[in-house]
Amino acid sequence: MAAGVPAQRTPVTAARPEAVLRDLRGRGGRSPRALTFAEGDVVVVSGLPGSGKSTLMRRAARGRSVDSQDARERWAARLPRLLPYALYRPLVRLAHYAGLRRVLRSGESVVVHDCGTQTWVRSWLARAAARRGRALHLLLLDVAPDTARAGQRERGRGVSGYAFARHRRAIGRLVTEAESGTLPRGVTSATLLDRQSAGALTRIAFRP
Repeated sequence: MAAGVPAQRTPVTAARPEAVLRDLRGRGGRSPRALTFAEGDVVVVSGLPGSGKSTLMRRAARGRSVDSQDARERWAARLPRLLPYALYRPLVRLAHYAGLRRVLRSGESVVVHDCGTQTWVRSWLARAAARRGRALHLLLLDVAPDTARAGQRERGRGVSGYAFARHRRAIGRLVTEAESGTLPRGVTSATLLDRQSAGALTRIAFRP
């Protein structure tokens, strides 16, 4: 039977003193197969490019999910194959955030892909969850840079050295703060995952 993590109903406005950390790294075969949250909550999946965020969401997320990679693929299908992504990146981001805004306004439970470098995105998500009396949760993939680089090569898409360094700093800071018990403002819980525990997850779900 899949193991579930109890849903957290602590209001986001009280999240800082009540924040919960779950460290699932290094658990091997004892890692849970499912994470369960309260209906209407927002779950953010963060990690390095190539760490497996999109793969995890496509495999495990139940219900609504918003992945910036989906927006990128939709735009790439409309444009010439050789057109550099940098030229239409602003359109991809606009489409991604517009779609995310629609979902947040609907009040649905949602799993969101987030690169981790834009702190304003987490603040926006926290405010949206708080307005409807729900919580914001962070799933943080702690993957070695070499492993993430290999993941980029496997999917045939990479980021520049400069961009990757920015991601490393941002994700490293999130991991360090989570390990010390300090979560970003508005985040009710954080779950630390390594490659093995992320691969073991088969269900990210919401229940009443």
